[in-house]
Amino acid sequence: MDYVYQTEIVCAQEIHFHLENNIVTNIRFIGGCNGNLKMIAKLLDGWTVDAIEEKLRGNLCGRRPTSCADQLAIAVRKAATEAAAH
Repeated sequence: MDYVYQTEIVCAQEIHFHLENNIVTNIRFIGGCNGNLKMIAKLLDGWTVDAIEEKLRGNLCGRRPTSCADQLAIAVRKAATEAAAH
């Protein structure tokens, strides 16, 4: 299923991705540091929700309490939780 996550406190406004059988693909950030976020999306394509969360959760950007990478970890966990509830 395709998901759109509205980010908080970061430069990227949204994160789009596909989640199927706990595998995340087609990650796309709207806004933010274009080159860095494209690289993150390419590197993580095909990873599980658990692997993304393990590597990215808690990564911060400057003095912000989160980052685009951290927001992706939050987004995929939320989507996986919602998918499991249905």
